[in-house]
Amino acid sequence: MSDRKFNLVTDPWIKVIEKGTNQEKAVSLIKLFQNAHDYRDLAGEMRSQDLAILRFLLAILTTVYSRFNANNEPYDWLTIDENTMQVSQSVDEDDYDQEDENDLLDTWKTLYQNGNGHFTGIVTKYLKRYEDHFCLFGEHPFYQVTESEYNQFVPTKKQIKAGKGPGTVAVKQINRQISESAHTPAVFSPKADEFKNDIKLDEFVRWLITYQNFTGVTDKTKIKTTEKFSVSRGWLYQLNSVYAAGNTIFQTLMLNLVLMRKGKMYYPQKPVWEYESVEDYVNKRKEQQIPDNIAEIYTSWSRILHIDWHQGERPTIFSAGIPMFDSQDAFIEPMTIWRIDKKSNRYKPAVKSLQSLGTAMWRNFGQYVNVNGTDDMHEPGIVEWLNLLKNKGIIPYNSHLTLASATLVSDGNATSQAPAAEVYDDMHINANVLFDKRNPNYWPKRIEDTIELTQIIGKDFRQFAMKIGQIRIGKIRQIHNSDAVHFANQLSSKFYESLNEPFKAWLAHLTNHDDREREIELWKETLRKLVLDAASQVIQASSPRDIRGLVDDKGIVNNIFTANNHLRYKLQVDLKIERKG
Repeated sequence: MSDRKFNLVTDPWIKVIEKGTNQEKAVSLIKLFQNAHDYRDLAGEMRSQDLAILRFLLAILTTVYSRFNANNEPYDWLTIDENTMQVSQSVDEDDYDQEDENDLLDTWKTLYQNGNGHFTGIVTKYLKRYEDHFCLFGEHPFYQVTESEYNQFVPTKKQIKAGKGPGTVAVKQINRQISESAHTPAVFSPKADEFKNDIKLDEFVRWLITYQNFTGVTDKTKIKTTEKFSVSRGWLYQLNSVYAAGNTIFQTLMLNLVLMRKGKMYYPQKPVWEYESVEDYVNKRKEQQIPDNIAEIYTSWSRILHIDWHQGERPTIFSAGIPMFDSQDAFIEPMTIWRIDKKSNRYKPAVKSLQSLGTAMWRNFGQYVNVNGTDDMHEPGIVEWLNLLKNKGIIPYNSHLTLASATLVSDGNATSQAPAAEVYDDMHINANVLFDKRNPNYWPKRIEDTIELTQIIGKDFRQFAMKIGQIRIGKIRQIHNSDAVHFANQLSSKFYESLNEPFKAWLAHLTNHDDREREIELWKETLRKLVLDAASQVIQASSPRDIRGLVDDKGIVNNIFTANNHLRYKLQVDLKIERKG
């Protein structure tokens, strides 16, 4: 199998949807960057896989356009080595000025407003220069190490000998639709047992990138280090992701192409393939320092992998854990929401758990934009970047933006962190609404207040559901009875699902010229109707026990009608609108 060839630069492997035909096809890196405007979206096996590949593509673009402008020329304030196309000398950060910032923004603006909607020839030139690093096989195997390099990094007893050794993972484990290890069979697999390890090369590349981003913690092999460390999840696996989605792959790439942040340029970029050697990269990772550039964090490995194809079509994959950098205050990462860690009082990426699967993005609106302008909230880097583009007039003030999230959620088991669910969500909003200037009628604050009111109504409905649950189990006094709680949670989750599309539609149609009070009143009317409809569905499915009800310790009859009346009363009080019906 040593004579095999597959190169990401020229061979098709990225699955896309063509804009005109809506047909799926596979394209190479060069084809994608040359024709990005012709493709509607990435179309891999999973949304989280698409996000991992999006970040890989962005690492290439960020590297190139932080060095070269839209005319394929190096910036005046950089010295570029003609051979490596890397920065050999850059302006000192203290000498960085507005003119340098304008150069980067001019590059972005020229690319974005280019009528052809594609990237310039310098990207292809760069890819061809590093073509040998994008080869799946060969001297510099893509996202892998050679056998000798692997043996150099791991303890003697973990080394590969005659093509065999410990610390292997199967194809069915790096395939995150299956994620089956030797000890945990995947019951609901998209493939039958005999085919779980079968894979074509283009699909293998997609899962290889994905696995480096979404690795669990089952590995028993680790590289040699002077200090002990625990194997970590893949970096992207630790984020509650957020990114901008466009109408084409070109738009999506451009909106997420962050060339600066709050007056700081990200150079020199250092994607993993630009390191002098794998040893240099691994030694850097041993220091556990947070990357200082986007390209490096987008291409961060979680494992060193050696892939042996000598056994036929099914590769043998050797894996060893490497130290992961600290996530605290890792603000170089643009694609995550943040939370304050109460112990350290520092920011950490928010992580979505199984308990929060049903919580839609809009319900956490205040985590995406600093509504109150306080210091205890840190906006995602991608939101800051979009705000900068809007303020500079580079994207139209009334542009509709889509913030999206694709998250692979682990099972929460500390010894495995196996994928348990995938969540995709988005919300559409006018740029002028999202980045409205602060004033007494500041839209983001009014939106956040409306969401808080909506959640109060959600609690009112859950109380209604809880009462019905208590009536059905015949134990009105046991407020926290597990059966009643389970029933209430189910009904509450279903209710919030019914809110998602109406609220997202309300959010999307807002403009900066709206009468805020009128728009909020319209939502309150919609919300009231949705609550009453949900309660009506429960009443229509009521049983004789629900109608008969129970008598509490005060001698008051509690049945489905008294619960409904109390819900209507709460709606009138909390929504502060005239009772109807």
